[in-house]
Amino acid sequence: MDEQPDLSELIRAWGTGDAEALERLMSSLYPELRRIARRQLGRRRSGHSLESAAVANEAYLKLVQAGGVKCENRVHFLALCAQITRRILVDHARSRGSAKRGGDVVRVTLHDSVGQATPDAVDTLALNEALESLSKIDPRKGRVVELRYFGGLSLEETAEALGISPETVKRDWRMARAWLFGALSKRKRSSTA
Repeated sequence: MDEQPDLSELIRAWGTGDAEALERLMSSLYPELRRIARRQLGRRRSGHSLESAAVANEAYLKLVQAGGVKCENRVHFLALCAQITRRILVDHARSRGSAKRGGDVVRVTLHDSVGQATPDAVDTLALNEALESLSKIDPRKGRVVELRYFGGLSLEETAEALGISPETVKRDWRMARAWLFGALSKRKRSSTA
């Protein structure tokens, strides 16, 4: 039976530029990155061209290109992966020209339920724009959304990554979703007017 590597040690080694440590780290965490990517991609409409393996592989390549980033532990590493996943999805949506040319819009929802497309889905670019606006007003709430939504972190993991209580994360998550829903609804109304 293979012995599980010490993730914290691998994360620290990668932070000092050890490329082999990243390879070992990714072999341990790749299934989790695929799960996060599957969850994100499960929220889009059919006919998309992005696969969970492609998102996870692209995240890996971006980590390799970074050459080592200081992360304290598994949760902080996953928080970094959440940022990368968000950028990948937004870049993909932009490359598809979905906002202005009616291309293959990547659909996302702000519900807690996993992988269920809902009638109130919004496109990735609109969500990213709204999230950037929220982050200017309240950076912590923006990070909570990024970690919970794009990174798939639990309340407890998000709290650990941000150094706040799970109850504060829960409150921020609830308020951020309400704010984003309002911003996206306003945008939708103004685009149909």
